[in-house]
Amino acid sequence: MGKISAAITAVGGYVPEFVLTNAILETMVDTNDEWITTRTGIKERRILKKEGKGTSYMAIKAAEDLMRKRQLDAKEIDLVLVATATPDLMVAATAAYVASEIGATNAFAYDLQAACSSFLYGMSTAASYIESGRYKKVLLIGADKMSSILDYTDRTTCIIFGDGAGAALFEPNDEGYGLKDEFLRSDGIGRQFLKIDAGGSILPASEETVKNNMHYVYQDGKSVFKFAVSNMADVAAKIMERNSLSDKDVQWLVPHQANKRIVDATARRMGLESEKVMMNIQRYGNTTSATLPLLLFDYEKQLKKGDNLVFAAFGGGFTWGSIYLKWAYNS
Repeated sequence: MGKISAAITAVGGYVPEFVLTNAILETMVDTNDEWITTRTGIKERRILKKEGKGTSYMAIKAAEDLMRKRQLDAKEIDLVLVATATPDLMVAATAAYVASEIGATNAFAYDLQAACSSFLYGMSTAASYIESGRYKKVLLIGADKMSSILDYTDRTTCIIFGDGAGAALFEPNDEGYGLKDEFLRSDGIGRQFLKIDAGGSILPASEETVKNNMHYVYQDGKSVFKFAVSNMADVAAKIMERNSLSDKDVQWLVPHQANKRIVDATARRMGLESEKVMMNIQRYGNTTSATLPLLLFDYEKQLKKGDNLVFAAFGGGFTWGSIYLKWAYNS
């Protein structure tokens, strides 16, 4: 028996029904389809419109999709991790509610927040639990209702983000498949460039913060773009170099869907042709914690056992990193 590694053995996903197109956005803010498409690659995004439903609703749907396809009994799950920047409630963990609702009564659960890198960091966390030998089935869900923190009069942010959720099941593997290496980084310098000013412990909610629209996402687009382009490409190239992977060895780049230009720059740095780059930003926009698992959800049928996947992400904080994973199953 070989060394235990953590392999993804099933994926699931969910996106809301309502489609917010660039044409609709043209009626809401001073923008147009050509401008959005040229700069971001986004044509449409999904928005959760259901009354009283938050991130947990989508997370549950993604988990249920995974369990249905895998024929998995929720009681077998040991741990539920929800990677999210938009929890249902402050203090109360969204993951705990999700675990209860899907029937994972033997699992413990908690949230993980690292902005757009949340799912990537969650992969490292899930793998560590599996590799320790303590747990056999870890369910990692990336979910965000970004529409809940967007100002739809701010064209710098409302054109970018969408809502969605994706899930991945991690299990032990002794055949050499699963997570092989990771390179994760962070730098607090990014705190000022991508944030929500109010609602935290520094500036609690008040009549004044609400009046001044301080509970919406603020982004210094140029600064974030500059950091993201260089750092996402750097870590993806580093993970290849560290594992002696050439462009021919890598079957797929699984990149955070922040901006098509950032993804293209990362692929060029890795020497990968476009056919090896997973992309769905044109349909979903940036779903923050959900981008990586939604890519796996959309491309699952194209993945083959033994494929080398390189994940790369960049998020607020700043947080970023890359993971090398060998795919463990054929669909």
